[in-house]
Amino acid sequence: MSTAEVPSPEGSSAAAAVAAGKVKAVAAPRMTWVTLALMTTSSVASLRSSPTMAVYGLACVFLYVVPAIVFLLPTALVSAELASGWEGGVYNWVAQGLSKPLGFLAVWCQFAMTIFYYPSLLAYVASTIAYVVDPRLASNGLYTAIVIMVLYWTGVWVSARGTNAVAGLASWGLIIGTLIPGALLVVLGFVFLGQGNDSAAPMTADHLLPAWTGLASLVLIVNNFLSYSGMEMNAVHVSSLKNPGKEFPRSMFLAVGMVLLIFILPALAISWVVPADQLSLTAGVMQAFDAFFQYFHIGWLTPLIAVGLVAASLGGMLTWLAGPSKGLLMISRQEGYLPPSLQKLNSHGVQQNILVAQGVVTTAIALMYALIPNVSSVYWIFSVITTQVYLIVYLLMFVAAMRLRKLQPDHPRGYRAPALGVLCVVGLLASAAAMVIGFVPSSQFGNGSIWAYIGIVGGGLLLLGVVIPFGFLKASKPEWRDPAAAAAIEEEAA
Repeated sequence: MSTAEVPSPEGSSAAAAVAAGKVKAVAAPRMTWVTLALMTTSSVASLRSSPTMAVYGLACVFLYVVPAIVFLLPTALVSAELASGWEGGVYNWVAQGLSKPLGFLAVWCQFAMTIFYYPSLLAYVASTIAYVVDPRLASNGLYTAIVIMVLYWTGVWVSARGTNAVAGLASWGLIIGTLIPGALLVVLGFVFLGQGNDSAAPMTADHLLPAWTGLASLVLIVNNFLSYSGMEMNAVHVSSLKNPGKEFPRSMFLAVGMVLLIFILPALAISWVVPADQLSLTAGVMQAFDAFFQYFHIGWLTPLIAVGLVAASLGGMLTWLAGPSKGLLMISRQEGYLPPSLQKLNSHGVQQNILVAQGVVTTAIALMYALIPNVSSVYWIFSVITTQVYLIVYLLMFVAAMRLRKLQPDHPRGYRAPALGVLCVVGLLASAAAMVIGFVPSSQFGNGSIWAYIGIVGGGLLLLGVVIPFGFLKASKPEWRDPAAAAAIEEEAA
């Protein structure tokens, strides 16, 4: 997952700040539905998942479109109604619709998914850097582990100082790390085919659907659920539209179209030039660029593209380091969910202790790249665990939305999703099915033990999504609450 594959940290932290009473809600400035569509596209679309789908050639179209219909659209429309009626983000939605402990679980899972997100993102960065230094390093687990640890702890050091330069780097990430490289990749691909070269993957109609090999054939769809995550954060802007009822659906359909183009076309371009059995899930983007550049005799562009991809990914990581953890901090200070040691801020007002605790776990996970021979297998496992943990958020959100429509039917909403019950049921069933299918190893896992795979994925989900959050809930004490934060939220509610 890249910057685009996860919800905006600015959105989550801002929502938490409002919920905590730290910031007074103000009238949102107007924006056009096209602007919102572009914002949504920039927060969801990325190139990092392209190699995963390129393995399946033309079938990647199907693998991207199905999750868009059964997950992306329900998520966007349902979260728009929730955001237009209840401030405070997913915590308040779930707390109001279900219960405060389940609201904490939702916020915790938003934070916990980043524990596996950072290693997989930085593994992608490591493989990209390798193509500038020595392409053979891209499949070296020890090299990948070292890069992950060095870059993560450097990011913690920078974030703990509250630097404002991070926002600028992340803002430019969409342009220099997604739009320009993605467009170049597609143009080179079309020129490559236009010159009479054969595609590495078959492009005939009988390859529109992935080959059926049992449940494992559906696993790739699961990974794409996380590629589309983050729509619930963009829904907070629904009140900024002039006519939300008409403009928000229009904006979402435009965004879905643009996101699909950004996902599908680069994946196809990669499949045209890199054979599936030679494609690395972490280095696939650079493999394709390297192949095209060598063919067109412009190899000098390889370092420039690598720098752009790395800058975009690091910008996203730095921005995300503070976002989800700040939202978790705000909610925990209100309700006393985390011990005081994890609620402390450093001199720059940053939750450094949470970042350090997260870093210890991230370091342990990074070492798996050095211990497991196949880097692509590790990358795939971490991507699946990230998806599993984050799907808990959506399961809770869809149930809460149905409950709120029933319990608070007259509550003011800037936007009412059409056929909310149908949307929620479709999204709920799709999310539940994705979670079940996620336990089935795909071909990307190689020839490893099926039970080892299930144990790792299940253990990661159980530990991060159940044991730890409910451990915090059980251990929480009234004295862990921050009186000022609690008073502020009560005053705001009154």
